[in-house]
Amino acid sequence: MPRVSKAEAEKNRAAIEQVSSRLFREQGFHGISVADLMGAAGLTHGGFYGHFESKDALAAIACARAFEESEARWRKRVDDAPDKAGALSALIDGYLSARNRNAAGTGCPVAALANDVAREADDKPVRAAFHDGLDNLLDILASVQPDGDAEANRAAALAQMATLAGALVLSRATQGTPLSNEVLAAAKAYLLAHVGK
Repeated sequence: MPRVSKAEAEKNRAAIEQVSSRLFREQGFHGISVADLMGAAGLTHGGFYGHFESKDALAAIACARAFEESEARWRKRVDDAPDKAGALSALIDGYLSARNRNAAGTGCPVAALANDVAREADDKPVRAAFHDGLDNLLDILASVQPDGDAEANRAAALAQMATLAGALVLSRATQGTPLSNEVLAAAKAYLLAHVGK
């Protein structure tokens, strides 16, 4: 069998990372096998270890990639807003939307992966990737708080992130029922009532 070029190998690795980032958010780390991941990327199972040391290593890479995607979306919303209050409102509206609820595979990894990460051993690389990604999102949230000191802004960002992620998890768990929309609406109304205060 001919060897693939370096460019082809890089393309294959990127495809595996992208597919894994989506599927881990949709199905969890243990809900999908290496063979399933490779098949979804259009590759054979045998090529996996030519790209990654282990499924644990891939989980960390896929988690980091998911956070990078979320961070890019958040930064765009902040950059497009006229001021801090508008930025915070845009982040809340985007996060607590039916669209985000319905798209776990492309949505925020906090709500999609937190339970899986919590079940991983402390030494698993995905825990560090999750921590770093969450910290970056918290930095963005803290940056759009009304002018206050860094400690108060961080505390507000932590409370907002907990509300955002918790509401999204509950909304996904009750999807298809009226409660799902009620959870999103109540959390959104609560958070928006405190914007700029």
